Amino acid sequence: MVTLRALSTDDAPALPRIYSGASIRYTTSKPLTLDQAHDKIRAGLARAAETPRAQWSWGILHEDDLIGLISLRRRTPTMGTISYILRDDTWGHGYATYAARQVVTVAFTTAGLNRLEAMHHPDNPASGRVLAKAGFTRIGTADRDTATGTVPYELYALEDGA
Repeated sequence: MVTLRALSTDDAPALPRIYSGASIRYTTSKPLTLDQAHDKIRAGLARAAETPRAQWSWGILHEDDLIGLISLRRRTPTMGTISYILRDDTWGHGYATYAARQVVTVAFTTAGLNRLEAMHHPDNPASGRVLAKAGFTRIGTADRDTATGTVPYELYALEDGA
């Protein structure tokens, strides 16, 4: 069973394992130290207390094991973006798809957004499949500056059908 929940300071030891190895290969993230994990959680908790709220972050749990994170960010009053990362040993089981579907529901109800966007590295087609299964449609590319130069990330969007 997969669940989402708010992060807590007790989650810091799990974050360096999530933000490492193959999990960060196609992201802009770097390996996370324990101190950086504590900082990341503190920053997320501070953003959760802001009004108006611009970001939501959840831990993705399989049973009682923190296996990833997913975030929703408000970019304009009506548009947001989602991003997610899973520990590489948990890939291929539908966990990211489940989490993305849950966050889409929050975005279009609780957050009051009517459009979501997400992107992924072109060498990470599995992330595109997650987005498609969660209802997103590929709409083009968006250039991102990376350590190796500009990369055309695959861009997806989803409109609230309500």
